[in-house]
Amino acid sequence: MDVRAATAPATGAARQFFTGVGLLLRGLGLYARSPGLVLLGVVPALISGALFVAGYATLIYFVDDLARLVTPFADDWSAWSRDLLRVVAGLAFLGLAGLVGVLTFTAVTLLIGDPFYEKISERVEARYGGVPGEVELSWWRSLRRSLGDSIRLIAMSTLVGIPLFFAGFIPVVGQTVVPALGAAVGGWFLALELVGVPFYRRGLRLPDRRRLLRANRPIALGFGVAVFVCFLIPLGAVLLMPAAVAGAALLSRTVLGQSTTEGPAPVGATAAGAAGELGPGVAGGRP
Repeated sequence: MDVRAATAPATGAARQFFTGVGLLLRGLGLYARSPGLVLLGVVPALISGALFVAGYATLIYFVDDLARLVTPFADDWSAWSRDLLRVVAGLAFLGLAGLVGVLTFTAVTLLIGDPFYEKISERVEARYGGVPGEVELSWWRSLRRSLGDSIRLIAMSTLVGIPLFFAGFIPVVGQTVVPALGAAVGGWFLALELVGVPFYRRGLRLPDRRRLLRANRPIALGFGVAVFVCFLIPLGAVLLMPAAVAGAALLSRTVLGQSTTEGPAPVGATAAGAAGELGPGVAGGRP
């Protein structure tokens, strides 16, 4: 496989962005046409969703107390200015929790449903020629890798989210520009998280994901932002998580220059070859 072909820019960033959005829609179509996949995918998302709804409801209950806790300097302000500041602080808390919550929901759900989502991803890839030279990992090793990478991604997203939290205090900007930036940041990290399963199947790790998604940033952002927005819809994360996993398999094939047309894999398009062209230290059979 020619990695240069996999990473070459298309005819425009906007077109690539909507190509990424289309990958989620294609994943939804594949998922909806397979009743067996529906049952496989919804159960882990339901478990994770119940935990996160309970956590977010608890945050909403205590958000006023948290807003007062971080704004003690406003105690002597006039009532209207103090209340306005604390409303903004509360919204900032809820926004940061929403950003981190969507990302941690994805990580936790992938961990809970690792065997289920592995099967969904595998079936999707089989429709488009499979993964020649696929790397077989034990369930424990796959779980350990996924947990380690998920922790790193959550830590990075939290570090990025903290400045967005403080920017949320800025009038107007905090309620317009910051949510848009949050969706872009959240979408980027969601894309990195979701392609983990198909990348592990090829013996590739988090640095490889970052490198290839950066080279195809508009497509990755289009996919990730679409997932992020859908996950903000009530029950969206639960119902669309399996479709996001299916779409991530298509995103992985796209950025690796592999076929997304149903049929046998092109001759020579092997995972080992792709890994060998990614750079030193990336080998298809690396433990």
